[in-house]
Amino acid sequence: MWKDFPSRCAQATGCGALVYSRYGYGNSDPLKESRGVDFMHDEALKTLPELLEKLRVEQPILFGHSDGGSIALIYAGSGRPVRGLILLAPHVMVEDISIRSIEVAKRAYETTGLRGKLGRYHADPDSAFWGWNDIWLNPDFRDWNIEPYLPRITCPVLAIQGDDDEYGTMEQIDRIARSVSRVELLKLKDCGHSPHRDQPDAVIEAVTRFVREIQVNPVTWNY
Repeated sequence: MWKDFPSRCAQATGCGALVYSRYGYGNSDPLKESRGVDFMHDEALKTLPELLEKLRVEQPILFGHSDGGSIALIYAGSGRPVRGLILLAPHVMVEDISIRSIEVAKRAYETTGLRGKLGRYHADPDSAFWGWNDIWLNPDFRDWNIEPYLPRITCPVLAIQGDDDEYGTMEQIDRIARSVSRVELLKLKDCGHSPHRDQPDAVIEAVTRFVREIQVNPVTWNY
């Protein structure tokens, strides 16, 4: 679904890129059971560390979209070594606009050809869609919040949000800016929940500048 964006980004920054689909997405294994309220914590504190360890990736620049951005925040906020975070439309708390739009998506999946469209990109579209939709609409998920992790993040952060994002407001990245010391915000007009699709050139330009700054002023870790 990201088309040539990852390769363009890697070429522009000169960085190697590890691009992977989480469980339930793309051609990764489908979910075997329903996700819990803390599924993003599991991804950030168990799955991602295991992946990076097996591939011997140290001090990565994490690039995450939506839930992936939230997972990156939790990972960095847990004290693990990260050179930087690039976040597209991340969530730090649940907003009413998120729930309303996810309810609309549920109706579309049940009544339109959305399932078929997702089937072009996911081996098991039901696993991909319901694994996301069910947990976000679970009443227990309304209290989900990862803001306690934010003050613990010491690496530079680039947070990008679209003005027309149907799943979150600017308050999401504004809260990150209020709690993390080294944050650059990019607020894009004419842009929805997928800045990499709606404004790819603007995103790549910002990412390239951000990565070059990290290379000039690298993060020093003390263990």
